[in-house]
Amino acid sequence: MKFIHIADVHLGAVPDSNQPWGSLREKEIWDSFQHIIDICNKEKADLLLIAGDMFHKQPLLRELKEANYYLSKLVTAKAVIMAGNHDYIGPRSYYQDFVWDEKVHMFLNDTIESFEFPELGAEVYGLSYRSRDITEPLYDSVRPNQMNKINILLAHGGEEKNIPMNRKKLMDSGFDYIALGHIHKPEIINERMAYPGSMEPVDKNETGERGYILGVIDEEQGQRKTSIRFVPTSVREYKRVKLTATQETTNGSLLDQARDIMRAAGEQHIYSFCILGIRDEFIHFDKEALKSLGNVLEVEDESVPDYDFDALYKENADNMIGLFIQRIRENTKQDEIAKKALYYGIEALLGAKN
Repeated sequence: MKFIHIADVHLGAVPDSNQPWGSLREKEIWDSFQHIIDICNKEKADLLLIAGDMFHKQPLLRELKEANYYLSKLVTAKAVIMAGNHDYIGPRSYYQDFVWDEKVHMFLNDTIESFEFPELGAEVYGLSYRSRDITEPLYDSVRPNQMNKINILLAHGGEEKNIPMNRKKLMDSGFDYIALGHIHKPEIINERMAYPGSMEPVDKNETGERGYILGVIDEEQGQRKTSIRFVPTSVREYKRVKLTATQETTNGSLLDQARDIMRAAGEQHIYSFCILGIRDEFIHFDKEALKSLGNVLEVEDESVPDYDFDALYKENADNMIGLFIQRIRENTKQDEIAKKALYYGIEALLGAKN
C-alpha cells in the first residue's frame, strides 16, 4: 500500500504580502497543492494523508470548492483530511456541511474516529480541531481497533497549546504509520512517524527544503514493514546567506558576491543577507542596492570598520573614546569578542561625537 503524506499546506496564505513577489507566493501555494494531486496520480498512490492546516485560516466556501475540485482529480488515491489549529472547525465553519467528492474523507469531530478502506486492508484514525488551542494530550492513549490490518493515525500538534505529544507512547501505540502535522520543519522521527513540514515555506524562518513524505507499507514474512522518504518539491526556499567583507570590499564587489551566490543557489529563492567581516573604515555598504537585486527580503550589516586603534587612542586620550579603548584593553584579552566590543563601541562613540 502506497501513501503520500502532506501537512500544513496553508492554502490562502500570502507570505511576504508587502513584497513584490507576495501575490506570486499565494499562487505558488495553490500550485503546490495541485502538483501533489499530479504526484499522487503519477505514483499511483492509494492514500493521500493531509495532517491538518490544509488552509491558512477557516476556509471560504469558494476555497473549499477549489480544493475539492483538485481532490476530485485523484485517480487511484483516497484522501483523508483533518482540520488543524489554523483551519479549525468553528461554529460557522463551512467545513461543517460541505459535501466532499466521494474520494475525500474528513474527520469532523474532536474525538478519535476512523475511516475503513477494506479494499486496502487499512483503517485511518484521526480527529479535527474544533478550537484553535487544545492543551490535552489526546493522542497518548489512542490504539488501533484491529491489529490484522494496516493502521494509520493522523495527528496534528506536538506543542503545549496544540495537542502535546509523547513520542514514545505514540511509537508504542501499534500504528503502522503516524502522519504528523503542525511543525513546519520536515522531520523523519523514524520509519513509522514523521512530519513532512510545510509544502511551501510560509515565512522567512522556514529555511531549507520543503515537500512531502512518500511511504509504502508492505507485508514481509507475515509482518508489516513501513518505509518512507522525504521528497522536496517546493518552488522556493528562504535562504540565509553570509556575505564576507574585507578591507578591500567595495559596494560593487559586495553586489557581485551576492549575485554569484544567487545564481549558484537559484535566483527563484528568497534571500536574507548578513554582511560580516572587517571593512575599510570609510566604506558604508548600501543595503538598498543589495535589496534591488530582487527576491532579497532583508539585509543586515554586522561588519565593523577597520579602525587604527593606536591612532584613535592618541587623538582621544583625554576623552570618552580614549577611556573606552583603555578600559577594553586593560580588562579583556584581545579575543574575537573583545575585538568586536571595541569595534562596535568605537563606532557608536564616533557617531555620537560627529
